[in-house]
Amino acid sequence: MFKSARRDNVITEDPTEFVEAVRRERVSKIKRPFIMAELRSVLDLASDEWRSMILFGLYSGQRLGDIATLRWNNIDLQRNELRLSTRKTGRTMILPLAAPLRKHITALQFAGNSSAPMHPKAFDLVERQHKTGNLSNQFADLLAAAGLREKKNYKNTGKGRGSRRDVEPLSFHSLRRTATTILHEAGVPAAVAQALIGHDSEAVHELYVSVGREALQKATAALPEI
Repeated sequence: MFKSARRDNVITEDPTEFVEAVRRERVSKIKRPFIMAELRSVLDLASDEWRSMILFGLYSGQRLGDIATLRWNNIDLQRNELRLSTRKTGRTMILPLAAPLRKHITALQFAGNSSAPMHPKAFDLVERQHKTGNLSNQFADLLAAAGLREKKNYKNTGKGRGSRRDVEPLSFHSLRRTATTILHEAGVPAAVAQALIGHDSEAVHELYVSVGREALQKATAALPEI
């Protein structure tokens, strides 16, 4: 606009002459959900604890930190519910257990203490470090072992926290995307699927409180066993 104005002698100087244009970096990798064959290949290589966390991620749609810090008292098998407060927002989630997840839980060895963590190694790591970075790296290594992403070097690159991170198509968060995609493809109404996954926005929260338990149970019943 200013160049055109100067060309047409409307102004004598272009105030933007020495302002550099903003260049958008091309993002060659786009985050996406898993396909079932990929998930099976990861589960084949996963330790028992990681297998459990992956199943919780798929069938509940919750974040890595919330799954890693689950305790046995978060599970109510009589009511067939998973209850937790999310670390990110503090929101209380009460989710019906999908049949495959309930089957997995009943096969786990109960520690005998209801306040004991369900995933002790992951729980200890998050409690000590107050973050999930190392767990995310472990999952990235698992994906690399399954041939789903390149092996990553976690040494300090010197770029700093403010630098732009490389976008990886697959991560633990992709399980959240996978659950959402499966529910959508199964014909579950968007409001119900969003309430089950617990997406973070005021609009979605309003949808969540208006969704009944029967609809949530129908949504979890749509999740397949792998």
